[in-house]
Amino acid sequence: MQRVVVTGIGALTAIGNNVPEYLAGLKAGRSGAKPISQFDPELFKTKFACEVTDWDPTDRLDARALRRQDRYTVMALYTADEALEMAGLLSVNEEGKKEVAVDPDRAGCIWASGIGGLRSLEQEIEIFEKGSGTPRYNPFMIPRMIANMGAGYVSMEYNLRGPSYATVSACASGGHALAAAADDIRLGRADVMVTGGSEAVVTKVGIGGFNSMKALSTRNDDYTTASRPYDAERDGFVLGEGAGALVLESLEHAQARGATILAEIAGYAASSDAYHISAPHPEGAGAKMAMINALKYADLTPGQVNYINTHGTSTPLGDTAELKAIKLAFGEDVYGLNISSTKSMTGHLLGAAAAIESVACILAIQHNFIPPTINHFTDDPDIDPKLDLTFNKSVEKTVNVALSNTFGFGGHNSATIFKRYNP
Repeated sequence: MQRVVVTGIGALTAIGNNVPEYLAGLKAGRSGAKPISQFDPELFKTKFACEVTDWDPTDRLDARALRRQDRYTVMALYTADEALEMAGLLSVNEEGKKEVAVDPDRAGCIWASGIGGLRSLEQEIEIFEKGSGTPRYNPFMIPRMIANMGAGYVSMEYNLRGPSYATVSACASGGHALAAAADDIRLGRADVMVTGGSEAVVTKVGIGGFNSMKALSTRNDDYTTASRPYDAERDGFVLGEGAGALVLESLEHAQARGATILAEIAGYAASSDAYHISAPHPEGAGAKMAMINALKYADLTPGQVNYINTHGTSTPLGDTAELKAIKLAFGEDVYGLNISSTKSMTGHLLGAAAAIESVACILAIQHNFIPPTINHFTDDPDIDPKLDLTFNKSVEKTVNVALSNTFGFGGHNSATIFKRYNP
């Protein structure tokens, strides 16, 4: 089977609106949490989020087309464009339209979103409730709302006529999208795949819904430190928004065109907790098997992994369950690696989490550093103190192999392993 490599990445987060800014934010241990600006949050229990700000999508995209799209699809297009540009694959045809400079029938897009166009649905319902007489809805409401339109718009924008669809598995969506895209290349169905995820649910329904589940932090008086993975006083996650994109190619295709290879996808696996709609398995049973099977697929031993980017949402149950799973999967080798949660900086991007955290893993390999778990103040007595959770400051370290975990409501688990490319 074909080896799969990464030749381009894109990032849009609360700590950076492109890859260089995101890298700087990770190294600096910057918090992206801020008061919500997209609606008045006064009546909500949580009044802050990790929003994308100071961002002009028209830097890369056509302003006219954006009026028909939800924020999450705009984010998908924006990061896909950055990733394709980095990969050196963008060209402009005779009509002035961007295309990917490969056989369009051998290129596709698998894109993730846990929720899709929630903002558009919410806005249309509000308009309807204020109206009278015959119900009237925007004809673009359904296309703006549905979760497959990230993949649809990217495919249309760049004339990608190969495999194109969405993965929707809550917070594991991005990991499943990446695995499916890599499989299309491994099995010879495509030469190039654009993959990733985007999410834009900092809305009244998004905040209110997670508040009702008691999933969000309510640390309104200290929002910049509200995301506290592994801290004894963690009280829930901070909702984030943004997108991450990766350009995958077969090694043969990338070598033939002289592409710069950022990393190789060594392995991946999925599993299910088969336990609860929102709580993790208390012993991390499904997460453990995802990591074990990803290592087996990659033909790597636990001792060869240098860094784990955890799901690490800052929830009381989730953080400890994941660390139990890591210890079961890695045994004594767990004490020789670094672990961290970049959600402490970016917030939780739901269906886009795996995408942006995969980008963090690739940057860790490229730049030989461990992003930190910021906002640690108090040790949790239920967490093994010998684990290196990379608290508060980034660490310089050679990273040859990095693993990314993401887990979703419904018990969906995904683990992906990246490694330094060696010819």
